[in-house]
Amino acid sequence: MSGRDDIVRAARGWIGTPYRHQAAMRGAGCDCLGLLRGVWREVLGAEPEPVPAYSMDWAEPQGDERLWQAARRHLLEVAPSDEVLGDVILFRMRAGAVAKHLGLAARVGPDATFIHSYAGHGVVESPLSTPWRRRIAARFRFPKEAS
Repeated sequence: MSGRDDIVRAARGWIGTPYRHQAAMRGAGCDCLGLLRGVWREVLGAEPEPVPAYSMDWAEPQGDERLWQAARRHLLEVAPSDEVLGDVILFRMRAGAVAKHLGLAARVGPDATFIHSYAGHGVVESPLSTPWRRRIAARFRFPKEAS
């Protein structure tokens, strides 16, 4: 599979959007999940389920993998080493913690990058450097069409 240029184009359209927890509006504000939700709407249409309120820690104290579980409901899980454009990458910010950050693969290979939103920076395209690669917990693909 060569990847999803449509996902990458849509995600790049969000670059510069400020960080806003629980928001999902291009240009106005979003968090990492809001970026994914906005790209989903642009590429596939209506979101597959309502998103309940969530804390910035993503239920980390309880050890609940809420983000991962939601990804499994609506995306196709692939091996973390199986990189293609447009993949959704889930990250653990520290060993033993829940996966609570995500980004979209914008380039693959030795100069890989991903697009994500995080506090203090908003939506940016960052190198998928060794420190980021060490944090990858899972990788998912968008479905070809919404179910």
